[in-house]
Amino acid sequence: MGNVMFDKGAGGGRRLGVIVLSTDETLEYEARQMLEGRGVNLMHNRIESDPKVTPDSLKAMAARIPEVARLLPSQLGAIAYGCTSASVFIGPEGVEGQVQSAQPEVPVTNPISAVIAALAALRARRIGLVTPYTADVAAPMRGFLADHGIETVAEVSFGEGDDRKVARIAQRSTLKAMLEVGHADGVEAVFASCTNLGSFEVIDQAEDELSMPVISSNLALIWHLLKKAGIPATGWGPGRLFQI
Repeated sequence: MGNVMFDKGAGGGRRLGVIVLSTDETLEYEARQMLEGRGVNLMHNRIESDPKVTPDSLKAMAARIPEVARLLPSQLGAIAYGCTSASVFIGPEGVEGQVQSAQPEVPVTNPISAVIAALAALRARRIGLVTPYTADVAAPMRGFLADHGIETVAEVSFGEGDDRKVARIAQRSTLKAMLEVGHADGVEAVFASCTNLGSFEVIDQAEDELSMPVISSNLALIWHLLKKAGIPATGWGPGRLFQI
């Protein structure tokens, strides 16, 4: 057939990739809420992750990243690795190196780097932290943030070690925790960590009640992924982050 025509394909050429944990039920759902009708084709691949969230299980994912990244389409605008706590234990440079070993030169982000960039854009250095984590995962995250100039002033952790259960934490519980830490003296912004912890339904309400920025892992990750790909996205998501 000599009359076949070609175009930029689904999404009009705005092609992005995301590596999602096998236990995650929230990242894709919240991404769809934000990107539907935006002309962005977000392509996913899953990486095996142990439901039991421990420092060792998080570090173990590093070796699996290249093969998972390799199975994404080539020439993407940017790729996100979707695990906040693993990005702390593997390190952002380690995540980037593993992804780029399979997808050379593609811009890479991860939730913890995205959060640091988001807080810098919001000019917030003192945070209230909400996590689903056990202490052995939450403490290194606080330390990582401190090493990047972000002080955790107040914290609520749900102490859940099974990632499958994190997706079932009601957003009203997350909202209650956001408000608790946000009312602590000196807090400038609230960060709800974990891509499996749903929050998009309550971010605007939390910001209205606290009069300060509220971000989540997924909010920051999608924001940073779009920035890495050079896609203007003002007004796309909930919260103040998508207004700057």
